[in-house]
Amino acid sequence: MTASNPTLNPAGGASAPPAGVRPARRRSSSRAAETRRKWYEIIGLTTPAVIVYVMFVLVPMGFAVYYSLFRWRGVGPPTEFVGLDNYVLAFQDPIFLDALRNNAIIVVGSLLIQGPIALGIALLLNRRFRGRTVFRLLVFVPYVLAEVTVGIMWKLILTDGGTVDALLRSLGLGSLVQAWLADLDVVIWTLLIVLTWKYVGFAIILLLAGLSNVPHELTEAAEIDGASWWQIQRHITLPLLGPTIRIWMFLSMIGSLQVFDVIWVTSVPAVRSLGASATMATYMVDNGFFARLWGYGNAVAVILFVISFVAALLFQRFLLRRDIQGAITGRVN
Repeated sequence: MTASNPTLNPAGGASAPPAGVRPARRRSSSRAAETRRKWYEIIGLTTPAVIVYVMFVLVPMGFAVYYSLFRWRGVGPPTEFVGLDNYVLAFQDPIFLDALRNNAIIVVGSLLIQGPIALGIALLLNRRFRGRTVFRLLVFVPYVLAEVTVGIMWKLILTDGGTVDALLRSLGLGSLVQAWLADLDVVIWTLLIVLTWKYVGFAIILLLAGLSNVPHELTEAAEIDGASWWQIQRHITLPLLGPTIRIWMFLSMIGSLQVFDVIWVTSVPAVRSLGASATMATYMVDNGFFARLWGYGNAVAVILFVISFVAALLFQRFLLRRDIQGAITGRVN
């Protein structure tokens, strides 16, 4: 006779489930409920942001792409389909090509000029000296000023016979006086100086925040070992400041590609219409809004978006990749 079935009790009825089965089912159901609760929280918290992003980013982008395929003057629905002609016309326009060149000058110039200036001032302000707080405030003031205010102020300073011209003549440097905002060969470099004055404070604040995270123990140990101040900055401070510098470079690049306010207010419309001080953003407004070529203006907006998007992807791929990977921690089993 075979052994009795373990699932039957001696009276022939079903026995109770083995010990541990019911608690395991309870744990499984509780974990499932916890997982559902977390997903409900994620959906509830992200849904408003997703709705806003779709309504105010994706939908306008879709309309911009749609309208860019038409020759449309903003009255009534677009009916004259032209395909990619607006994009072809943009790259055939020498003024738009000048705007592209000016944006490239601003991007490279901002990185090469603002970076060293901001780093030098940040290293100076990171040291203790009397009046450091006041000096930090003065350095950061230009960044908090409105772009329109900065543009009007510098337009008055750089006008013919303005503050800059009077200062140069008082120093015996009258030969350096230029038509700062009217000379086709000088205006873009003048605007680059204005942009540097406006935005270098932002770079300084970022670098000061990065310097505050540099461990003092490392610099003190290097000083004890006989390292000079320059050696400490070169081999300790700058490598540890690398992620902050790369983040600033990324923000500066994207901002330089999309710069509009300061250029629009400071530059002279006649000079801008010749391409000497135009950027892609000002060109878009001039040819899309004021010329009422809405389809063409949308095409320029799409081009600006694509250039900024590709530049951001390339920068993230080749420069920000290790910073992003270092910020992601693996799951510990």
